[in-house]
Amino acid sequence: QVQLVESGGGLVQAGGSLRLSCAASGTIFSINNMGWYRQAPGKQRELVAVENSDGWRNYADSVAGRFTISRDNAKNTVYLQMNSLKPEDTAVYYCNVNLRLRFFSPANDYWGQGTQVTVSS
Repeated sequence: QVQLVESGGGLVQAGGSLRLSCAASGTIFSINNMGWYRQAPGKQRELVAVENSDGWRNYADSVAGRFTISRDNAKNTVYLQMNSLKPEDTAVYYCNVNLRLRFFSPANDYWGQGTQVTVSS
């Protein structure tokens, strides 16, 4: 069984910063992509940032230059440093990890429980 535990959300004023963390634990053979998605009220869940096992990163246009994704492979943890936050960044943020439980297992996606980020104007 795999668990993803998120932390770091909260309330911040516009222009402020927050750092989200997501740690994966359990029986894990290998991890491919680690990423962050967000969902605002009344909107679809959207990709924020993703990093693959080779260190390649991709960002949504709306956060490029303000957010930075990183991962610590030794700790099976992914981070999202969010700077210059805007009210439109307000959403529930979910981490997503694509991993294999065993050598012969297919890769599957796992999701964190979500953490609220609220940016006040």
